Amino acid sequence: MIVKTEIPRQPEPIHAPDWSAVRRDFPALAVEVYGKPLAYLDNAATAHKPQSVIDAIVRHYTESNANIHRGSHYLSQKATDEYENARKTVAQFIGASDREIIFTRGATESVNLAAATFGRRFLDTGDEIVVSEMEHHSNIVPWQMLCKEKGAKLRIIPVSDSGELITDNLEAFLGNRTKLVALTHVSNSLGTINPVREIVAAARERGIATLLDGAQAVPHLPVNIRELGCDFYAFSGHKLYAPSGIGVLFVSKRLIDELPPYQTGGGMIRRVTLERSTFDDAPGRFEAGTPNIEGAIGLAAAIEYVQFIGISHIAAREQELLGYANKKLADVPGLKIYGEATEKASVISFTLGDIHPHDVGSFLDREGVAARAGHHCNQPLWSRFGVPATTRASMAFYNTESEIDALVEGLQAAVSFFS
Repeated sequence: MIVKTEIPRQPEPIHAPDWSAVRRDFPALAVEVYGKPLAYLDNAATAHKPQSVIDAIVRHYTESNANIHRGSHYLSQKATDEYENARKTVAQFIGASDREIIFTRGATESVNLAAATFGRRFLDTGDEIVVSEMEHHSNIVPWQMLCKEKGAKLRIIPVSDSGELITDNLEAFLGNRTKLVALTHVSNSLGTINPVREIVAAARERGIATLLDGAQAVPHLPVNIRELGCDFYAFSGHKLYAPSGIGVLFVSKRLIDELPPYQTGGGMIRRVTLERSTFDDAPGRFEAGTPNIEGAIGLAAAIEYVQFIGISHIAAREQELLGYANKKLADVPGLKIYGEATEKASVISFTLGDIHPHDVGSFLDREGVAARAGHHCNQPLWSRFGVPATTRASMAFYNTESEIDALVEGLQAAVSFFS
């Protein structure tokens, strides 16, 4: 049984940012929708970009655009330095070493990379991989395919009615044939913050490798890889106020040299003859071809922005918004929230009576409120709760109480309209 460790509450921020000034750093938030101010509450899908990130990308294209690692001229060397400095920035941000940081296209490719390389090296017929019922499809389907290919078995940790992992019988999942536990750090639909440190520790005691999907955690919580103790940690840039098409896979020192290449081609080799090839050391061995150079630079700029604001300030502000939203949504007739974990990030998924979530989302859109409607790539989770879809409002530190008011007013209007 896992005893859930209380996540220490962040103290009241000292010298907290002026949030109205912070909001002005994000030019897209000034957009109007159907003549109304945009209330952007779809941050779990993608977050907006501060001007400093936009400027960093423009600066790269105008001052240092070149391919990396293979050129001896000035621009190539400058671009290489920017790219590798971005790796150092990412490593420092999550408490890793730069050698453990692999750049990918996003969390989805990061999990696929882990599945392809770990599976090829360590998985045999009859082995088991453990995931949970609340996983994003990106942390289910790669393992399903790997199990089918290898003749292995996928085992599922169930979810309680409150949206928390049921870990009372976790030991039953961690057997002699269990090779990997792959879990989300923070649920993208329920907002649940899982007790991953305790689960990782239980797996490591038995020599079982662990992967955490941190796509919804890194933008909202302090993350320290050494404290978590996992072997893989995956996240995307676009949810962390960085460009699309850039992501990160952390691989622990104990595993990274044991894994075979993921893709092959230019940039990841040492020597190629017509008979055989030898490969670069990690992390270069896993970054074939020309990478998303500007994406890595933009990711570094986003991390520097987050560090300037302060991740503890961000976490505290988002908890304020979550509390305000929960209080206001209680006044909406027929609204049911899914996911009431004790420890929760600023994500609220709900249904509104018998109104289809897609209709709710479309109605809110005409009111200037951007919320998500659908299964949020969590079909097994919603099957467990007996609903095909929900509407989801997900908040970031740049959101405001007035935007939440707009959401609530839009939902109340929807109730009146559809009734």
